[in-house]
Amino acid sequence: MIRIEPREAPSRLLTLGVPVVSAILALALAAIPLALAGADVFAAYGFMAKGVFGSVFAFTEMLTRASPLIFTGLAATLAFRAKLWNIGGEGQFYLGAMAAVAVGTGWVEAPPIVMIPFILLIGAAAGGIGMAVPTYLKTRFGADEVVTTLLLNFIILIFLQMMLQGPLKDPMGMGWPQSAPIIDQGVLPQLLPRMRIHAGLILALGLAVIAHIALSRTVWGFKLRAVGENAAAALHAGIGVKRTLMGVAMVSGALAGLAGVSEVAGLKGYLTNDLSPGYGYTGIVVAMLAGLSPLGVVVSALFIASVFVGADTMSRAMGVSSYLADLVVSMSLLCVLIGGFVARYKFTRVTREAT
Repeated sequence: MIRIEPREAPSRLLTLGVPVVSAILALALAAIPLALAGADVFAAYGFMAKGVFGSVFAFTEMLTRASPLIFTGLAATLAFRAKLWNIGGEGQFYLGAMAAVAVGTGWVEAPPIVMIPFILLIGAAAGGIGMAVPTYLKTRFGADEVVTTLLLNFIILIFLQMMLQGPLKDPMGMGWPQSAPIIDQGVLPQLLPRMRIHAGLILALGLAVIAHIALSRTVWGFKLRAVGENAAAALHAGIGVKRTLMGVAMVSGALAGLAGVSEVAGLKGYLTNDLSPGYGYTGIVVAMLAGLSPLGVVVSALFIASVFVGADTMSRAMGVSSYLADLVVSMSLLCVLIGGFVARYKFTRVTREAT
């Protein structure tokens, strides 16, 4: 007879090894449909690697794709550590992007040293409000934040389409549903000439370090972790659970909003309703693959971005569907969930007499 028992203290090697093994296993499992499609698996993965590391441009494209994933991964990580299930990163992403174009297309003019921080602040505030609303419904009325944040994504997307056909529509866009471009003073500076990589990456990396320090070395981080471990015990110890949850919600939404600002002000320059290919949802996978570690989010985001960018190259070179990237990401999440269960529980063989 097999009994499932919780581990007293999972080893650090086991905890760190789960994400790595999950990523490798996901790539191995993705090789099965790749082989069934008639492709040379080793050649396909070779093209994927070349698409990421084959040139400076390819590598910077991977870093550019990783930037918003770090933001949304951090947003999910902080919320999930407090047992606040933020599934609304996609909507908060677009709220940040809408706020950025609302104030960054000429309504306010200032030097870049003032304009860029102002746009970032407004976008972060918009994303924070987008998460504060469902968190208030949770703490005040007991509403399930999984449902409210998920449904709010669709409401925000409909609102975005209305705005792009109305107040935010570019009068010079020849009828296309897009916003006016961000003025030059509000554009995030490029890190390398003739490359698309921009300062949003530096901001994302800096926030990952700040989030790590805040979680591990501050009172706020202690309260967040205490609420996540046992909200009732935290309340008994004098921690304001509702206040802590609202603070975490604002920070989580702000990070997702900054992802939208980064994309619209650093990469595309204007807002469309397809700005995000699902960064808000992929950020959840990034956070889970990282084991809800802020520094791990950076590594996880780089891996996911490498898969997406490499799959595009493989698709063009071999005629294989680029949807393989989505398959790898999905399998990574499943493998992480299974691996997390193995890390927390052990299987013990017992005799019938012992039971």
